[in-house]
Amino acid sequence: MADPKHLDQITERVERLLLRHEELQRTNALLVEQVHALQAERDSLKSRLMAARARIDALLERLAPSHIDPAHAPTDSHKDRA
Repeated sequence: MADPKHLDQITERVERLLLRHEELQRTNALLVEQVHALQAERDSLKSRLMAARARIDALLERLAPSHIDPAHAPTDSHKDRA
């Protein structure tokens, strides 16, 4: 039969490992929640950005070339600054 002292040490180690495993599971669950929240925030910000870009594009479309003074018209070098 195994030494009782040795069995007690193994039992303690197993119990500590189980506790650590539970802690890691809780931590992982919290991190997964944070990831989901950040993904939702990112998606919301992307949506808001796309809507803002669409509004700006619509405003630019409303500006007919006849309404712009050629001396003050924006040049093509300003288009690709994103």
